[in-house]
Amino acid sequence: MNRKSTLTLLVTGLLLAAFCAADLLLGGSQFADAGALVIGKIRLPRMLNALLAGAGLAIGGLQMQSIFRNPLADPHIMGVSAGAGLGAALATMGAAAGGAMVSSGIANAGIVSAAFAGALACSALILLVSSRTSSTYTLLLFGVMLGFIVSAAVALLQWGSNAESLKLYYSWAAGSFSNAGWEGAAAIGTASFAGLLLCLFNCKGLDLILFGDEYTRLSGANVQLIRFLSLASCSLIAGTVTAFCGPLGFVGIAAPHIVRGLSGTSLHRILIPGTLLTGAALAVCADLLSQIWSTPLPAGSILAIIGIPVILYILMKK
Repeated sequence: MNRKSTLTLLVTGLLLAAFCAADLLLGGSQFADAGALVIGKIRLPRMLNALLAGAGLAIGGLQMQSIFRNPLADPHIMGVSAGAGLGAALATMGAAAGGAMVSSGIANAGIVSAAFAGALACSALILLVSSRTSSTYTLLLFGVMLGFIVSAAVALLQWGSNAESLKLYYSWAAGSFSNAGWEGAAAIGTASFAGLLLCLFNCKGLDLILFGDEYTRLSGANVQLIRFLSLASCSLIAGTVTAFCGPLGFVGIAAPHIVRGLSGTSLHRILIPGTLLTGAALAVCADLLSQIWSTPLPAGSILAIIGIPVILYILMKK
């Protein structure tokens, strides 16, 4: 590991620690006299969800950019988040369209379960297609088209829904780390760890596939297996994070590019830890910024504000 890479890891690690501390200690609260209770029951699980979700989505984005050799690829491009959105829409607006009442007491659990089921369904389709085609272009196009189809289905559900159901759905769709709680942290942490293990196992394959499918085959590696493992990792992470926190974009795009620019390398054994730390830092920073207002803002919108300038820089640079 060269000096730039070591410095990158050190700086991102220190920034992450600083953001985590600030996220726990700062932010408006109406329970000013119960600081320990607020930290333990509200801020700590929220911060952990942001940290784990950001780290997982960043690792997913790194893999997507590698297997598609596309600088703007991230876990959401494959339609997994759209599948989660359809599940959430069915759990809220679908019930209303069928004449059923949405119970606020079980709404959150129902949305999470349905969103996860939708993400799994889309993930299964993507993995099935990946096992039957060797074309990166075909697979990418399938993911994009799947996202469009699912989004159209969600729009149809919105048309026949009442105001209460739409409010529940939009609350989830705005993206937040506040509603997942300790159960969400456990689920997201488990999914992100499993996805990270797949990524580490696939590390050499990801290095090879950057040079193209033909070079990878000539090197003796299985292109379809490399792609399948990456998609499985991304689907698991993105599906779980989206189910609990809503659709959170831009982390998966921005974090890998930041680390590549700072470290000056494309070796995944260096990029993986740096990307993990950077993604976590971006998400925790977004959570911190969303909470400093008298009325908390959606974390998904803050992530967009942070990530869009990075994407514009990438496009201008190209």
